[in-house]
Amino acid sequence: MVETVTASTSRGGLQRLGVAPAAQWLDAVELERINRFRTGTAELDRVLGGGLVVGSVVLIGGDPGIGKSTLLIQALATIAKGVRVLYVTGEESLQQIALRAHRLGLDSKRVAVLAENNVESILACAAKEQPQVMVIDSIQTVFTELLQSAPGSVAQVRESAAQLVRAAKRSGIGLFLVGHVTKEGTLAGPRVLEHMVDTVLYFEGDASSRFRIIRAIKNRFGAVNEIGVFVMTESGLREVDNPSAMFVSRQGDTVAGTVVLATQEGTRPLLVEVQALVDQSHLSNPRRVGVGLDQNRLGMLLAVLHRHAGIAMYDQDVFVNVVGGVRVTETAADLAVATATVSSLRDKPLGRDLVVFGEVGLAGEIRPVQRGQERIREAAKLGFKRALIPAANMPKKGDSAIQLLPVKRLQEALAILEG
Repeated sequence: MVETVTASTSRGGLQRLGVAPAAQWLDAVELERINRFRTGTAELDRVLGGGLVVGSVVLIGGDPGIGKSTLLIQALATIAKGVRVLYVTGEESLQQIALRAHRLGLDSKRVAVLAENNVESILACAAKEQPQVMVIDSIQTVFTELLQSAPGSVAQVRESAAQLVRAAKRSGIGLFLVGHVTKEGTLAGPRVLEHMVDTVLYFEGDASSRFRIIRAIKNRFGAVNEIGVFVMTESGLREVDNPSAMFVSRQGDTVAGTVVLATQEGTRPLLVEVQALVDQSHLSNPRRVGVGLDQNRLGMLLAVLHRHAGIAMYDQDVFVNVVGGVRVTETAADLAVATATVSSLRDKPLGRDLVVFGEVGLAGEIRPVQRGQERIREAAKLGFKRALIPAANMPKKGDSAIQLLPVKRLQEALAILEG
């Protein structure tokens, strides 16, 4: 017989765990200045909200070979000039890391590297080296001795990440975690991993393309949906200072089905090219394909065109593509998609001096979008002469650098383009 003692509970059902903590008024909380490390790459600093916050945890995901390790080793080589850094690899050997740094021409004399999969050993090394910035590549390969499951399992990923996050918060280490992705492009492992970290970054774009886009899906210290644009070269990832000029092609003859969209990614206005191809369908169910935008919204816009503009495409295949691998999620792309499809259907070019943005409602109205003035200024900076915009986005002062074409209804927009 073994005696056991059960914990006593109060009448409210809560266990008495000691002295109760005291709550604090919110306006009495002292605000501290957020310290950041500059990564040496302006585009990465932009996505992070101005740099890597001391004691923050950043999760980076992307397809294999898209440039996650390349970007981080470049950033560490720059950060190491001012603070101590540690690169922990669980997938590659130290020779492979050294070969990559040599190929990229990096000054890696002050970059400490460690090939280890055990979390306890990694934390022991970090306690000895005292780094201020650390990279774990990748979180799916590390394991903790507290669990018996295999590395990469849900329990191992969750517990290993929890130990690393606690250590980073306790010691003030800026921590980068590299994560694998599934076939659908989302981060592999438990979704709780995204809730545990401060920032979640996704690599977008095709690994076979030279363009790389990093998007902030979550950021406790900056704007969400902020993007950084890079180009993959032989010497590594090179940042793009003016992405709008890269995504918009101004050479060649004007063709039907092409229009320039002024979109907003985080705090940055961005001009991208939207292409549409409308062709006679020989199938019982015509195809509706959208690359870089929501396919369901494309179907909705085609229905609005039929109902409120009298343009039927029920017997046409419709393909819409956002050039450059950019993914547009905001509704401001509605008017650009609608005008591009009508232009392709009627084989009538819209002109290369035109930029378009605006949300299309189910009643055929053109609704305003946020930060319309910044979009107009970005278009004027790149030399565009005309802008088809919602009437509610018209500036109060009439001193615009380009000709503004305000519209309230979808029929008005199509009439302006045809006239």
